[in-house]
Amino acid sequence: MTSPETSPETSARPVDGGHTAVLTPVLTLDDVHVRYGGSHVLQGVTFEVPATGVTALLGRNGVGKTTTLKAVLGLAPRTGSIAVRGNPIETQATTRIVRDGIGYVPEDREVFAGLTVDENLRLVDPERGIEAPIVRDLFPDLIARRAQRAGTLSGGQQQMVSLARVLLRDNTVLLIDEPTKGLAPKLVTEVADVLAEVARMTPILLVEQNLALVRRIADTVVVLDAGRVVHRGRADALVADAELTRGLLGVSMRREGAA
Repeated sequence: MTSPETSPETSARPVDGGHTAVLTPVLTLDDVHVRYGGSHVLQGVTFEVPATGVTALLGRNGVGKTTTLKAVLGLAPRTGSIAVRGNPIETQATTRIVRDGIGYVPEDREVFAGLTVDENLRLVDPERGIEAPIVRDLFPDLIARRAQRAGTLSGGQQQMVSLARVLLRDNTVLLIDEPTKGLAPKLVTEVADVLAEVARMTPILLVEQNLALVRRIADTVVVLDAGRVVHRGRADALVADAELTRGLLGVSMRREGAA
């Protein structure tokens, strides 16, 4: 099994004169612990999220993936260091963390079921709502459903509302928790298309079980097991190695999944 010390190359980009500028990670976790009562859920989690692309946070069920996202947001009681672009945030309130650019799309979507699609979006952007250019560009299906109550949408459509809502803000990094869970293959493909486009503008830390989607859109992976980081590396290298994938995740690369 690959050591936790196996990690992707530091983000870099060419600059004038042919030199390479190293990009500061957009998000850094250092020795992060989370305890709930007598349960030690995260046990010294340490990793970086590059300033570009998609970082997939993987692992079997119950190993601490969602807890890691909640720790970043201050929604879980944590110790250790967490920084955004080098600025510590571990002592900040959740409202301040979100206001400063951490966008969060939770696993259960959390749309306001009794409000229309447009009303859900106007909670974030009262002036434009569904008329915002990013919504029109990335979520054309929502335009026709602007007056439909969000609670009557399909799971995939609700996921699009949840994604659109967070994208109406200026985000430094997006934390997205299992956006394709329970979706039909066609909708998984649509969500993958949106995430790939979003990642061109904003780095993403993505919790996801669909390895076909991870292979398609992720650049790097971080694998958790029992609350610890057990692997860091390139996404394509992990999903191409069936033995490593089985060892770390207990699954093989699925031929059937759509992304």
